[in-house]
Amino acid sequence: MSPAGPFGWTHGDLQYRNLLRDSGRLVAILDWDRLGVRPYGEEVARTAQVQFGVGGVFDLDRLAAFCAGYRAVIHLPAACLADAVTRLWWKRMTDFWQLEFYLDRRDPTFAEMFRTDEALLHWWTDHADEVQAAYAAH
Repeated sequence: MSPAGPFGWTHGDLQYRNLLRDSGRLVAILDWDRLGVRPYGEEVARTAQVQFGVGGVFDLDRLAAFCAGYRAVIHLPAACLADAVTRLWWKRMTDFWQLEFYLDRRDPTFAEMFRTDEALLHWWTDHADEVQAAYAAH
């Protein structure tokens, strides 16, 4: 089954690590190697997960505020965003890239990243309805 639209150009990895600031002002967005046309819901779901899925839990209030703000500017039906969130959850359930980086590069940073993402995934699974409700904020 294909992802739900609407589709458009997205960064593909929009997150705090790719934002360059100077004196509190955003001056550049970095790391454009994932630029492509994809569902807007996919970009919102991933960005919110990286930004607000910290310490093994989602900050549901901040996640809801982010999604509501995005959806106030870009038309993104709740069903399309719910589809993207479910797809992202499934991707996280089956993706072990951090372990591959840890084992191949022998970089302990990725082992810690795996542990924190794994904790978030457990929490997300246990609170799936609450997470979907936060993403659906409008």
